[in-house]
Amino acid sequence: MIVINGNEQLPDLVVVLIGRVLWRYRSEVAPFYLAAVLASVGVTLHLAYAEWWPYLLTATTVTAWALALFGERIGFVRRAERLYAATVAMGAGCWLAAVTALGIGYQPLPQLLIGGTVVLAVPWWAHRRRRAKVRVDRQLSAWPEIAHAIGLPGSHVQSAVVDVWGWRARFALARGQTIADVIAKVPAIESALGTFRGAVRVSPTRDDKANRFELRVLDTDPHADAIPWPGPSVSSINEPIDLGPFEDATAARVLLLRRHGLIGGVAGSGKSGGINVLMGNLTACRDVVVWAIDLKRGMELQPWASCIDRLATTPEQARVLLRDAVAVLEARASFLAARGRRVWEPTPDMPALVVVIDEYAELAEEAPDSIGDADSIARRGRAVAVTLIAATQRPTQKAMGKGAVRSQMDVRVSFRVRERRDVDLILGQGMLNAGWHAHILNAPGKFLLSAPEHDMPRRARAYLLTDETVTRTAERHAQMRPCLDDVSRTAIEEAQAGLSLPSDEPTTAPSNAEQHSIPEDLLWTLLTGAPDEGIPVAHLVKATGMSRPWIYQRLRELADADRVTQVSRGRWRAAHEHVR
Repeated sequence: MIVINGNEQLPDLVVVLIGRVLWRYRSEVAPFYLAAVLASVGVTLHLAYAEWWPYLLTATTVTAWALALFGERIGFVRRAERLYAATVAMGAGCWLAAVTALGIGYQPLPQLLIGGTVVLAVPWWAHRRRRAKVRVDRQLSAWPEIAHAIGLPGSHVQSAVVDVWGWRARFALARGQTIADVIAKVPAIESALGTFRGAVRVSPTRDDKANRFELRVLDTDPHADAIPWPGPSVSSINEPIDLGPFEDATAARVLLLRRHGLIGGVAGSGKSGGINVLMGNLTACRDVVVWAIDLKRGMELQPWASCIDRLATTPEQARVLLRDAVAVLEARASFLAARGRRVWEPTPDMPALVVVIDEYAELAEEAPDSIGDADSIARRGRAVAVTLIAATQRPTQKAMGKGAVRSQMDVRVSFRVRERRDVDLILGQGMLNAGWHAHILNAPGKFLLSAPEHDMPRRARAYLLTDETVTRTAERHAQMRPCLDDVSRTAIEEAQAGLSLPSDEPTTAPSNAEQHSIPEDLLWTLLTGAPDEGIPVAHLVKATGMSRPWIYQRLRELADADRVTQVSRGRWRAAHEHVR
């Protein structure tokens, strides 16, 4: 028989329609599916293996016990979820063992199956994560149409997981598509999925394959409220510092050893709070000495004064501090070169030096002649563990003093900025187009972190330190602050005396006039009266009135004769054996 119509499709069979409904609502009907499976298995076991019921009871008890104690490992995060899973397992196992031994017709086993299914299904139907997963499955089932509408045809879903804050899914891209194409279409994805603005995050998958990406969609903002600081996360500069949690609850950890840092953001964006988190961790390290510059007369960093070795609050103090920091790095470089070493390994006896500068633009404006020293620290400070951390609102070339400081910053932290172009100023050229949208951060304390170990845009929120927390932390950490090593202290003393560091090159012999201008016994008197830690060369120069080359020449001669000893770099005293 031939049927002629207008290309209309024949109606689906009733069986097909029922199958589609059962599949679409498979999550809601799952308790009844389980009941049907239990009934079928129970009948089969009763007919063939009725004597197995003790083994079923034993297996049921062990399974319920394991779910209650170790269910977190398979996704039952909350205690209520683990107890519910154990209850269902225990009830289903006991009923199955009874049916295996007595048969499904034994009263009241059928009634228990129906009643127990309905009662235990209520928590299942009401569970938030189950309902969220159903909603996500239905959204992702429409992904082919969404992908075609947003310009990513051929991409498809590989897996999806629902978590506390929303859901995340792994996608495979069609040939020729990249994650950069997906990042550019984030607003279109938000529109297609019906989410709120800023709810979608795109990141590479863990295997870092170019034709895959991970899509994260937030139902609620995990950073909506301030997050109290849990306390210092490090005890050494060799450990990465936890600045705050990312949106997936992982820690935004960054290593500052042998790296310089730049912190940027408009007023009110939480930049000062981020500096407080940094100070709370740095002052907890027993192998770090902190110097700080705060040209707002110490308004921001004064609460940490008890933990700061030197705090400069005026332009003149800032000039001297940076000059001394350069002297320290040069002395350390000479110390390492003399011993054939390339890097300074921080310890409590030989700590790292971290210079924190709040509002770097004020330094460039009020003390422009000190910018050269800051540049020198940025270029040469890594190997000798002299680190520079600069904070400013807009790190323009003018605000940074037209130097090389900004280009030397390995760690960039961007809080909210006012203009889109400011993203590239803080995070680096081209970062805005790569998806680093710091201009849409919508709460104080939210930031983006760019570092060698953080090369994809992920939002984080800095911990909150209240004034009381800062006061308590500073008082506690002040008791364990280290002192600078002898090499650095000697360099500072010589720099403050207006003298350069001694050269390792051979010196010329002093003139006859110098040799006879003052008796050598005056030098010897100073050396024999020196304390145990020795006397600095700068003091010998001042007291004798002789030139530095002459002093070093005489010290070498006395050292060759075993009459003096060098206690530390630049500090000398008479040898104890000779004095006795």
